[in-house]
Amino acid sequence: MSKTVAVSMSWALLEAIFEGARRLYPRETILLLRGKKRKDLILIEELVVPPLATYGNGFANLPLHMLPIDFSIIGTVHSHPSGNLEPSDVDFNHFFGRILMIVGYPFTGAENIAVYNSKGEKLPLQLTEG
Repeated sequence: MSKTVAVSMSWALLEAIFEGARRLYPRETILLLRGKKRKDLILIEELVVPPLATYGNGFANLPLHMLPIDFSIIGTVHSHPSGNLEPSDVDFNHFFGRILMIVGYPFTGAENIAVYNSKGEKLPLQLTEG
């Protein structure tokens, strides 16, 4: 069994993710998460809009081969307009970084977000002021 790692981000970053998801609804959105890992904590510090991303009904995609080498990218976040916070097989097949974050409709609060590691284990999320 793997050691539990927590994920931390600010409410301001979460609101930025929600706002992007609301603007594209009912299409999916995708963003890169920039941050760092320290012991048992993954800290999300910034959002990065991926170049040449595609946002569609039921999918969002980014061309990984077009991304610059950036070791501060710790994962991705994408929306599920259906509200379902469970990752699909396609989500895991396109896993990038340490974490996969999913935000679900109606994109309003902590109950509309889930974070997973590459094994599909749900990780605790800590939201901070700022």
